[in-house]
Amino acid sequence: MSTEFLRNVWYVALPSQELKKNAMQARTILEEPIVLYRDSAGKVSALKDICPHRGIPLSYGRIVNDQVECPYHGWKFNHDGVCTEIPSLCKGQDLDSTKIKVRSYPVQEQQGLIWIFMGDRDFDPREAPPIPFMKNLPKDVEPRITEKCLFPCHIDHAVIGLMDPAHGPYVHKSWFWRSEKTMHEKQKKFAPVSHGFQMVRHQPSSNSKAYKILGGVPTTEITFSLPCVRVEHIQVGLRNFYAFTALTPVSEKETIIHQMAYWDFPWLSLIKPVIRKFTKIFLYQDMDAVSKQQDGLRYDPNLMLIKDADTQAKWYYALKSEWQAHLREKRPFHNPVKEIELRWRS
Repeated sequence: MSTEFLRNVWYVALPSQELKKNAMQARTILEEPIVLYRDSAGKVSALKDICPHRGIPLSYGRIVNDQVECPYHGWKFNHDGVCTEIPSLCKGQDLDSTKIKVRSYPVQEQQGLIWIFMGDRDFDPREAPPIPFMKNLPKDVEPRITEKCLFPCHIDHAVIGLMDPAHGPYVHKSWFWRSEKTMHEKQKKFAPVSHGFQMVRHQPSSNSKAYKILGGVPTTEITFSLPCVRVEHIQVGLRNFYAFTALTPVSEKETIIHQMAYWDFPWLSLIKPVIRKFTKIFLYQDMDAVSKQQDGLRYDPNLMLIKDADTQAKWYYALKSEWQAHLREKRPFHNPVKEIELRWRS
C-alpha cells in the first residue's frame, strides 16, 4: 500500500472564517510552507511562504495595497507571486523586480471553505477530482459549526480510521450514541461515484440515537471522494443536515481534520452548543484512538484489512493507487469500486 501523498488534487486549506480581509494565515500542506491572504476586496490568494531574497517566511510580514510585504526588506508580491517592488533599489539601477517570483497556488472558495490545489504547475486543476458541493445549500453558505483537530499520524491512518464502520461501539461508546451492548448486524449498499464511493441512501440504524433529534423519518447517504473528503447528507423531508469532514496532510506524521456541520433546520440553531459539543467529542475520540495507535505502529507491524468491515479502507487504497497510476501512465482515471452490499456488526 502506497503511503505517498496524493498530488494534483484539491485540499481544504482552512475555513473561510479564519481568514479576514487584509490578513494572512500560514499553513503547511504536503510539507510545503504556504501563506494564504485575503485582500481588501475579499479575494483569496496563496503563495509559497518563503521570500526568495533571504528566505524569511512572508507570513511574518503584512498586507500593503493588497500585496504581501516581506518583513525583512519590504519586497512586495502580488496575487500571482510577482515581485512588484524592491524598496532598496535606487533610480537607474538595472533590476526588473517583476522577473522575481514566488510560487502561487490556485485557490477556490465555496460554502465556507478555502481550497488549495496542490500539484504540478502544468497540471490543469479542472482535471482534478471535483471539489465536493453540498446540493440543496447555496454556494455562499457558511458552516454552522467548525471544528478542527491535529491528528498525530499519516493521513492514510486518519482516513481509514474515520471511515471505519466497526469502531463506533468502542471508540465512540457513549450514552447518546451506542456501545458494544447494542451491536447488531448492518447491511448497506455501496456504489461508485466520481473519484470515490457512496453508501447508498438508507434509514439510519436503530442504535444510532443521535439521528433521532432531527425528528421525522431521516434518511442518510455517506460519500467518500478523493483525496480525502467524507460527506454525510441527512434528509428529513425537505430539510438537510450535512456532516462534512476534510483531511489535509501536514507532514508524514501530522494530519489536520476539519469537521463542519451545515443545516437548514431552523430550530437546530437553538441547540447549536449541544451539537458542537457532540461534534467535538466524536472528533477527539477518534484523535485519541489514532494517537494510541502510534504506540504500536512505531514497531512497524504487519497490518491486515478484513471483509466486509474494512472494504471501504481497501477501496481508499485502490482509489489512491489508481489516481497515481493514471497520472503516471497519462491515461483516463478508472474507478475501481463496483456496486456491492456489505455486512458487518456495529
